[in-house]
Amino acid sequence: MKATLLGAILCSLVAVLATIVADRYQAPVMLCALLLGLLLHSFYQHQNIQLGVNYCSRELLRFCVGLLGVSIAFADIVSLGITPPLIVMVSMLLTILFGVLFARVLALPKMFGVLSGGAVAVCGVSAAAAISTVLPNDKSQEKYFALTVIGITTFSTLSMIFYPIIASYLGFSDELAGVFIGGAIHDVAQVIGAGYSISPEAGDVATYIKLLRVALLMPIVMMVFLAYKEKDSEMPGGVSAFIPSFLIMFFVLAFVKNLGLLPLWVIEIIRSMSSNLLVVAIVAIGVKTSLKQVFSVGWRPVLLMGSETVILATLIITGIICFY
Repeated sequence: MKATLLGAILCSLVAVLATIVADRYQAPVMLCALLLGLLLHSFYQHQNIQLGVNYCSRELLRFCVGLLGVSIAFADIVSLGITPPLIVMVSMLLTILFGVLFARVLALPKMFGVLSGGAVAVCGVSAAAAISTVLPNDKSQEKYFALTVIGITTFSTLSMIFYPIIASYLGFSDELAGVFIGGAIHDVAQVIGAGYSISPEAGDVATYIKLLRVALLMPIVMMVFLAYKEKDSEMPGGVSAFIPSFLIMFFVLAFVKNLGLLPLWVIEIIRSMSSNLLVVAIVAIGVKTSLKQVFSVGWRPVLLMGSETVILATLIITGIICFY
């Protein structure tokens, strides 16, 4: 408990500083939080700090995302129509297929193509962890999983910084920027950080699109399981182990809010709590990220994950331009 508290206090203090800096220079608070966190990565080497940072970057983050359900209006979701979800789902499938094929071109294991492609297409590290549990047991699996985690974290962080700039350059509306951000960035934290750095509307749309991708994790894991089905390839914990609790919390709160069962003042308190705690979670993501580790791996895995990232973003942009 003490170790967890120390790391949480560090992230909270940096979050307060990021908020002050953002207000002073009219900069996106999420971006300030991320950059300040990256500068403090050396603190992550201390074990009495790691627990708290890990808690903020995982449990606290998921809790915050669940709370964001009160910000979603079903009327706004319906207004998006069927096109954005279709663009995103087709792009996800093509990205995974590209990962498998390009891995073979680079003389990397097909398993790594599935793992990295699934992580990029669905929800980053969480998807990598879920997919890895249904892949055949292999002595190199842990190494490739570690490479995926490092690579995905880095590319997702870079996406959070540059994708809002790309959306602005392409002249996307807040709604279309949200579709692009939610459909192209890997991890939930960075999607939220990038989306809400543009506008509240872009953040709401990005969150909905991202959670749609998270909801597709289970079918994708099942398909990977069936493709690699072997005697020693099992799904420990059962199907329910792959259903994120924060996803359930998000839709429950959204449903209750849209039924009009929550008073306005309660909704505002939850929104404020979620936005403030999200800054803390973004700081933790930054503190955990080590660019030095990323640069120490071979170039082929980095090229594969970078290419998958670019392909997914390109497919989303192409779909938006073609249909809007």
